[in-house]
Amino acid sequence: MLSVRSSLQVTMSVWRALFIREALGRILSSRGAWFWLLAEPIFNISYLYVLFTIIRVHTIGGIDAGVWIIVGMMAFFMFRRTAVQMMNAINANQSLFAYRQVKPVDAVIVRGLLEAALMIVIAIVVLCAAALLGREVIPHDPLMVFEGVFGCWLLGAGLGLVMSVAGALVPELEKVIGMVMMPLYVLSGVMYSISAVPSPYRAMLMWNPVAQGLEMVRQGYSPYYHAAPELSPSYLFCFGLVSVFLGLALHRKFALRIITK
Repeated sequence: MLSVRSSLQVTMSVWRALFIREALGRILSSRGAWFWLLAEPIFNISYLYVLFTIIRVHTIGGIDAGVWIIVGMMAFFMFRRTAVQMMNAINANQSLFAYRQVKPVDAVIVRGLLEAALMIVIAIVVLCAAALLGREVIPHDPLMVFEGVFGCWLLGAGLGLVMSVAGALVPELEKVIGMVMMPLYVLSGVMYSISAVPSPYRAMLMWNPVAQGLEMVRQGYSPYYHAAPELSPSYLFCFGLVSVFLGLALHRKFALRIITK
């Protein structure tokens, strides 16, 4: 007698297969692929640290400069890598949509989950290396750090869901996102402390939800960190949830067009 699987069981099976496929592709797709996963964040952290060392900056906003750079960079990469990888998921898995069990949204969500897992591993490696160099890497408020990192991932997932649909229907939009990421790197406070920016410009920068996430992670790491007074966790999560639901709604509406394009 044949057993009939529920929709949830089918979805979990699809996600598990896609996760393994994507993970093997990211880590084993080429010689040294795992190295390049680490190289980008480590390079960015290193050049900023060298820059601050040259100008003799040891603390930023009341927190050790090295830790400030590491946690801010890791939080930003959690957002950016999640958004970019999810945005490209449909084009990379187009051939799989011939199977009726595999939906475009499945490929996009699984990429987001995989990127979160990879970034957590990368962050642990980087923080362990910093600890060996004598840095204090144990957060003062682990729950706030987790909330900030999760908020950054949620923002990346929301943007990735929206842009995966938009990019599939209008491919030129993917280039626009690539152009936007560099200004966002600057406007999010990755290279400077937003709390040091004078008002009203500081308030304008804090309308950026990514900046909210970075400030939240840094504040969780040290009780002495002077976070921007405009910090609002509720704003961060509301923005992230709205973008996720918008992306899911777009996938539901345009699923057939994405498969048959």
